[in-house]
Amino acid sequence: MLHWFAGMQVRNVASIGGNIMTGSPISDLIPILMAANAKLEVESLDEGRRKIKIDENFFTGYRKNIIDRSEVLISVFIPKTSKDQHFLAYKQAKRRDDDIAIVNAAINIKFLPNSNYIKEARLAFGGMAPTTVLATKTAEKIKDVVWSRDLVETVNKSLLEEIPLSADAPGGVVSYRQSLMLSLFFKAFLNISNTLEKSMDLKILDDRDRSGINGFHTLDPKSSQLFEKVSSDQKTTDPIYRPLIHVSAFKQATGEATYVDDIPKYDNELYMALVLSTKAHAKIISINASDALKQTGIHAFYCAKDVEIDRNLNGPMIKDEEVFRSDTVTSQCQIIGIIIGDDQDKAQRAARMVKVEYEELFPVIVTLEDAIKYKSHISNTYVVHNHGNVEEGLKEADHIINGEARTNGQEHFYLEPHAILVVPRDNDELQLFSSTQQPGELQRRTAEFLGIPQNKIVCKTKRIGGGFGGKETRSALITLPAAFAAYKMNRPIRIVLDRNEDMEMTGGRHPFLFKYKVGCTKDGKITAADIKAYLNAGYSLDYSSFVMQNAFEHITNAYNFKNVRYESNVLKTNTRSNTAFRGFGSPQAMFAAESIIRDVANVVGKDYLEIMDLNMFQTGQITHYKQVLTDCNSSRCLKEALESANFEKRKEDIEAFNQQNRWKKRGISVVNNLFGVGFPPVFMNQGGALINIYLDGSVLISIGGVEMGQGLHTKMIQVASRILKIPTERIHIQETATDKVPNAISTAASVSSDLYGGAVMEACGILRDRLKAYRETMHEGNWNDWIQAAYLNRVSLSATGFFATPDIGADIGKTKNYYTHGSAVSEVEVDCLTGDHQVIRTDIVMDVGSSLNPAIDIGQIEGAFMQGYGLFTLEELIYSPDGTLYSKGPGMYKLPACSDIPGEFNVSLLTDAPNPRAVYSSRAIGEPPLFLASSVFFAIKEAIGSARKEENLDPHFYLQSPATSARIRLACQDSITEKIPKPELADASAWNIDI
Repeated sequence: MLHWFAGMQVRNVASIGGNIMTGSPISDLIPILMAANAKLEVESLDEGRRKIKIDENFFTGYRKNIIDRSEVLISVFIPKTSKDQHFLAYKQAKRRDDDIAIVNAAINIKFLPNSNYIKEARLAFGGMAPTTVLATKTAEKIKDVVWSRDLVETVNKSLLEEIPLSADAPGGVVSYRQSLMLSLFFKAFLNISNTLEKSMDLKILDDRDRSGINGFHTLDPKSSQLFEKVSSDQKTTDPIYRPLIHVSAFKQATGEATYVDDIPKYDNELYMALVLSTKAHAKIISINASDALKQTGIHAFYCAKDVEIDRNLNGPMIKDEEVFRSDTVTSQCQIIGIIIGDDQDKAQRAARMVKVEYEELFPVIVTLEDAIKYKSHISNTYVVHNHGNVEEGLKEADHIINGEARTNGQEHFYLEPHAILVVPRDNDELQLFSSTQQPGELQRRTAEFLGIPQNKIVCKTKRIGGGFGGKETRSALITLPAAFAAYKMNRPIRIVLDRNEDMEMTGGRHPFLFKYKVGCTKDGKITAADIKAYLNAGYSLDYSSFVMQNAFEHITNAYNFKNVRYESNVLKTNTRSNTAFRGFGSPQAMFAAESIIRDVANVVGKDYLEIMDLNMFQTGQITHYKQVLTDCNSSRCLKEALESANFEKRKEDIEAFNQQNRWKKRGISVVNNLFGVGFPPVFMNQGGALINIYLDGSVLISIGGVEMGQGLHTKMIQVASRILKIPTERIHIQETATDKVPNAISTAASVSSDLYGGAVMEACGILRDRLKAYRETMHEGNWNDWIQAAYLNRVSLSATGFFATPDIGADIGKTKNYYTHGSAVSEVEVDCLTGDHQVIRTDIVMDVGSSLNPAIDIGQIEGAFMQGYGLFTLEELIYSPDGTLYSKGPGMYKLPACSDIPGEFNVSLLTDAPNPRAVYSSRAIGEPPLFLASSVFFAIKEAIGSARKEENLDPHFYLQSPATSARIRLACQDSITEKIPKPELADASAWNIDI
């Protein structure tokens, strides 16, 4: 016997005893102990010690067992295995690292000595019931049975009868969980059979079956980063085009970097907690905060009645949001009121005591289908765009294709949640320390809400811990109530959202549904595309109409659709209001374009690469929004990506692999990216800078852009260093502040390096010209000497710069400033039995012009790719029919982990591709690479297609994004899934609500 001591009291640390006693039905340990026939030793003062089996009688209900409340777990006894015993354990989760199980299993098989007759079997499964289940009836049926292929059919039939799941079983994805139960046993069967074949003269398996034995293990990492070296004739002090380290890298890596919540607490500071709606659509009958206000340390409660009606309405584009909900709530987690307390704990506890009475309203609209059914359009957003003549284009076509593409939402999941500290100054002034991407807009909206001039408010942002668009407009959600309280009470107010609050309140990427009718010639030339686009805006407009506009502009991606009709449907639902997110609608639209390319290839019977090549944009062609393309490098990127990835040879190797393996399949796919750079409204394409030179020769830069990890500050220092001809170490950027650079637009749309780089260039150019005479006359002097001389001659050592993107606007046929191009090839391997997958290799070729900083740009490419990988394969927002967000917090919402990074990850920057439209011939890089991760999605689809061929099924099939393990497994239809009634192919998601 193995003896594990389990009774020690441990605080904040997981333990074996704790795992057993909490009894989670998806515990990874309990199925193993149950299958092992383990025993527990417990003790109480009255009854003394006794031993209990962890068997089918151990659990009496959800998280309940037969151990008495007076008993303490002392130890765990686990029997040793014998020579003729085989013990295997499996787990399937949404991701392999640090995740709860969807279904897990432990299989314990004992054979009669030196035979393949089963003496005893113990089969335990988690995730199939409110408790871990021991399949005793199935075990009894296979006792004394010979180990053979026929056994699998017996077990499958018996398990489905013994462990049924109703269609409405908690946790959902019933078909997937049932198929996993059978698949995990089959994996054990393959493993044990393989071992028996080696030890005995038996032939049980086909060689192709052995591919189902093992799961995936993290690959040894391998990568390359290729970029153009700076020519040797350039001065070594010139930092441009060099891979300089991020200026905050060491501070952020060591935890020394300061964020809003790191600001020391003021002596008289208070904390704000939120009273949030619990209904998705309801009338507010009454609000009672009396119990909350009686609590010690609680100072105030504010709600809509405390604010003037006209000022309570707010919003970034139109005023369709209330700061405090007044009469009705239209989504869960809208702010009804705020509690102001001494600290976070007291304030949040009191907020939970506020009683809100509702009268529920109907309907509750959650999905796009709901919104379409109820015609829930946001007013004045329905638009139809026409390019060419779609009807004529469809008549010219040899084939008409009808299809659809769907993408789910995505959570920003920045490491730093929304935070604000509001500090009153002299009663009528406020300082906002905010984690926002948009200090200027936040200043304006706060001033408007409070009814005071903007010059009385200063918004400061040192840095933010990630934004991705989520901290543009939604920062106002907590800033406006906090500013109201601080202004009214004349005391500093702070709030930092809990992760659950942040996810429930602030919105994410827009779910999209595209329905299309496409015409093409027999060669695959696309003659027309008639597209209806549906977007889930949530409960308010926010930036949704801009997102839809950007989706329209990217709907053909890198391909020239001759005629285009695009119908925009911005739909209102009773869910959180969706907002800007890296890519701003373009990843969803380009996903539809790549789906169309593959549909056309299927119909005309050609390789999709031929269809890409036939339809790809070339320099001089005109987009469907009437912009002439210049310097179009899409074909170059595709060619170099295919060559560097050795695409054709690897495709042949994959075909051979798939022929040799039944339960593991590989796929390889390529996607392209033509990303238009520039804010949709022309007025937003502007930026300012302030440069101060001090008497010790140090330089301080202030810009309107926010540093959020993307390296903006580093690049601005590089630009200033080149113009002023001083080392980067002498230049600093302290923070973004509205009293230094006014009226700044949002740090977004990948244009910040362009806009603020241009502004820094102008300001530094002014200072350089002012110092020119001193440089030329004081030959023996240095930078400090020139500064001193200029100061003594009363020359200003401060300058402002301003940049407005020239020649841009739909009225002149130039909606986009320029384009960033890219292509990616990804290879994956899929486990057909579980739906798990692994990215073996990814090769990216990206046209970033002449990179200002290759290290930062390649980091942006790799980071964007992994965020896109989450969008297209892993991350999934799950709502209940009543509008409750289930997938909140890191326990429920899964981001890519280290093991999800491609085993081999190669990034190359296109050489000899300068861009005359941006700073030092560079191109924007923050958003464009994200879509390239869809190459993994399409590679997965190729692998599934190969699996479907094994069952004589169509390898061309509909697959919704994200390609979760559930969708992958159920699409790999086989004899196991055939036993499961009505597979949930349309809405399957690897999900379990137990934590």
